[in-house]
Amino acid sequence: MPRGPIPEEMSVSSGWLSAPVPDEGGRLSEIDTSVAHIARVYDYWLGGKDNFAPDRAVAQAAMREDPNVVEGVRGNRAFLARAVRYLAGQAGVRQFLDIGTGIPAADNTHEVAQDIARECRVVYVDNDPIVLAHARALLTSEPGGATAYLDEDLRDVAEIIRAAAVTLDLTQPVAVMLIGILHCIPDEDDPAGIVERLMSAVPPGSYLAISHPANDINSPGVRRLASRLNELMPMKLRFRSRAEVAAFFDGLELLEPGLVRGPEWRPDSDADLDNPAAVWAGVARKN
Repeated sequence: MPRGPIPEEMSVSSGWLSAPVPDEGGRLSEIDTSVAHIARVYDYWLGGKDNFAPDRAVAQAAMREDPNVVEGVRGNRAFLARAVRYLAGQAGVRQFLDIGTGIPAADNTHEVAQDIARECRVVYVDNDPIVLAHARALLTSEPGGATAYLDEDLRDVAEIIRAAAVTLDLTQPVAVMLIGILHCIPDEDDPAGIVERLMSAVPPGSYLAISHPANDINSPGVRRLASRLNELMPMKLRFRSRAEVAAFFDGLELLEPGLVRGPEWRPDSDADLDNPAAVWAGVARKN
């Protein structure tokens, strides 16, 4: 789906969007464009237009440290599409909780899922005002399905589950999508505990999909990339090893081919396999 520019009623002035962005409850949130934000950095890497000079500066600096980062981010996005196609198709899932949505791109979760089954219901969660503004404008559901957007932080699992239950039937299986988000949660905030609480809130037959930047694939370039991003952004990122990412799936049945480099998870083509994405990825079932 093509991404549009920021709506005309929003303009950039002195590093802030001059018009605050209303959320669904009528609250107003200002968008600070004077510092880079990881969602807008990813948007730049994905070829989007919803980014600003500080985001582009960080993105370009990271590309100098790791020239594979752009293709890797696109490979991560391709994993999302393949995982959703499997979940909505072979696994028969009709409900998705996508946390850390990011600025809308091609092959968003609801588009892929509803292309397979129009009745799929999707709840997107993010806590960046510009992401939510674009999500509400661009991510519209197929008739018969539903799409909702929550302004919540991944750390606040109880509130996410409470609000998601307005759209999702939590007595029925849910696919929890944590695609490229857990590296934004430092160890001291207990990311494993967050994942455990999320999966405790959904019934047996639910699924967990994770992709996570690796610190043990192509290690020199990836280490430089992580270090550079952390130098340049207020949000600190934590890349993790395969063993650390595998721990997020504890207690769940990891599906074939297991926890692998993202492009190796059920690739559609040799082009998928050739992608250099330095991310660990997997899908697991709650029994």
